[in-house]
Amino acid sequence: MTSPLPWPDTLAGTPAVAVIERAIERQRLANSLLLHGENLGTLATVAHGIADRMLNDPRQKTQQFPPKQHPDFFALRPAGKMRQISAEATRDLIGRIQVSPQVSHRKVAVIYEADRMNVAAANIFLKTLEEPPASTTILLLTTRPYSLLTTIRSRCLHFRFTDAGHAALAGCEAATQELWRATRADYSAWLGQLADGVTEKRAVASQVMAVYGLITRFNAVLSAATDQAWKQQKEKLPDDIDDDEQAAIETGIANGIRLKLFAELEYTTSEFALQRLATGDEAARRSLAAAIERLEHDVGLLRLNLNEAAVLEDFLLSSLRLWSRR
Repeated sequence: MTSPLPWPDTLAGTPAVAVIERAIERQRLANSLLLHGENLGTLATVAHGIADRMLNDPRQKTQQFPPKQHPDFFALRPAGKMRQISAEATRDLIGRIQVSPQVSHRKVAVIYEADRMNVAAANIFLKTLEEPPASTTILLLTTRPYSLLTTIRSRCLHFRFTDAGHAALAGCEAATQELWRATRADYSAWLGQLADGVTEKRAVASQVMAVYGLITRFNAVLSAATDQAWKQQKEKLPDDIDDDEQAAIETGIANGIRLKLFAELEYTTSEFALQRLATGDEAARRSLAAAIERLEHDVGLLRLNLNEAAVLEDFLLSSLRLWSRR
């Protein structure tokens, strides 16, 4: 018997992975899961890990295959110049997962970049989520969960996976990395002050002013990291690249870095909440869930080209309300 596929190093032992492993062990995993985060490769690794554990269950004593080569593993990906998932391809997948398993006792279908479904495909797929085929687990992967139909999101159990926080500033100068570490530390300290509770008016005003200090420092980190990454990338560009292409590449670099920084902000929030829970502060559980939901919503707005300072301001002011001890 071979060992199951490993989880990504940054996710091994995390609460989300523990919940999934326990559900698989008890054969209670939901029929439809929405896996989302900022890195599609990480989501795919998680999905393949789930498929491996579902399809190659040692208790079934069936022939084992690598998950992507398993006869009961099905995949749907964007195709064509528009990189969309078409209605025709969706119908084909639905037809294939309707049949009985060939080797395992279950089937697993993975929809990569599920947000690339066109409207017709999404509506067709919705009917399958409403009445999923027997013995089938459907995994939807996306870096843009709010681009999916609300009705699709509501019919899935959600798991967010983030490549938490050591690679976002890889290659940046030590001063930029140190500024980011200090900013995250001050953010955690700010959350601690909110959770401990402050009643003095002067202290309350200080907490509000701290929001705008964190925003200024976040923007300074983003600007410095983008400039440094662009300088490194610019040296590798061909001489004949035009200004518009350069601008597109620089924008892509900035977007990638800011998403990673927000992912690290999520990780820092979760770390803080776990520390509070370890001390018996059960209120942190509810605050964490609400804060992560707000952050995911705000990051979704980033993809609509909303200014990152405005997004961060909304998140931090919401955090002020969510974490303040009443």
